[in-house]
Amino acid sequence: MNRRKALSILAQSSTAASTLGFSHQSLAADKPNPSKKLPITMTGYIFDRIEALAKGQVKVKVEGCELTYSEDRIGGMNTHVFSGPGTRDVTEIGLHPFMLAYANDQFRDYSLLPVFPLRVFRHKSIFIRKDRGITKPEDLRGKKIATPGYSSTSLTWIRGILEHEYGIKPADVEWYVSKVDSSTASSGGPSKQENVIPKGFTVREGPAGKDESDMLADGDVDALFHAAEPQCYLDGHPKVSRLFSDFRVVEQAYYRETGIFPIMHVVAMRNKSIDANPWLPEALFKAYSESKKVAYQKIAKTAWTHNSLPWVAQEIENTEKLMGKNFWPYGIEPNRKSLEALFQYSHEQGLAKQQLTIEELFHPSTLNFIES
Repeated sequence: MNRRKALSILAQSSTAASTLGFSHQSLAADKPNPSKKLPITMTGYIFDRIEALAKGQVKVKVEGCELTYSEDRIGGMNTHVFSGPGTRDVTEIGLHPFMLAYANDQFRDYSLLPVFPLRVFRHKSIFIRKDRGITKPEDLRGKKIATPGYSSTSLTWIRGILEHEYGIKPADVEWYVSKVDSSTASSGGPSKQENVIPKGFTVREGPAGKDESDMLADGDVDALFHAAEPQCYLDGHPKVSRLFSDFRVVEQAYYRETGIFPIMHVVAMRNKSIDANPWLPEALFKAYSESKKVAYQKIAKTAWTHNSLPWVAQEIENTEKLMGKNFWPYGIEPNRKSLEALFQYSHEQGLAKQQLTIEELFHPSTLNFIES
């Protein structure tokens, strides 16, 4: 029996048990020991939705656990799991690097939890030279595009959006990968899985000593796709702009049409830790969800005390009107469209050797988790 079929059977069993009124925890062989806390290590960024959990606020705890939380950058987190010691029980991870490690490298040491620490609409991440005749997405055909990591999650999303929304395929442009990434300080630099090039596909190296921002500023390329704002844009280079000047309007329209809020990072759990403590995934899911609720409450009541934007209250109301009160949902079903879109894009672009499924990547016990 292959892994996919086995996971499907486990998922069906979990669904049946839920229908009969059993909780996920009652299905597990073990429960937390009330007299002895399980020490677990957790790594990630400290976003507002993670802060209460990471800093051990009284109301947010992982049931049955003594948590040690450490910060790291995404490049370091990816490398630690895929080619490093892999000792962290729970870690934030790049979704697409995990997909590639699973599909292409037979990586099976970790499974995913349907918690998504980072999501970003990516229309904003396309930067152009103003002097290259680019005023709309279709004008990118035949142009030279720079990026610091061809197979990163953000780049895979951008290419998928351009192909499915505007008809521009990856082969319709010329690709250049910079040897230097200007965002290394915040990202940790691309991991191995973010530098995968499809077979038979031509991607050229950028000029020595130049990062992706330099390439755009110096006119070596016509456009740049990157998760972070390039320095030349931040510096106000007169010939550099975003492709979508009013990107919020475009991204909101994309959400209305597709229901997709692109996922960048996900939480991964070490399988050895789950095998020894089958109750752990549910305890973690609840803790992450509670931490997010604390952030929601803080945003609703006192956002103006820790955010300098003058109309932050209006922004909150507009977001909730479009996306609902829980605009950053965890769990499989609210995120199925987003997950399956990235699975499709990766396979179409020749990156993942197979079109992956939710049942393959997410631990079977988590497939029916729902936020309360």
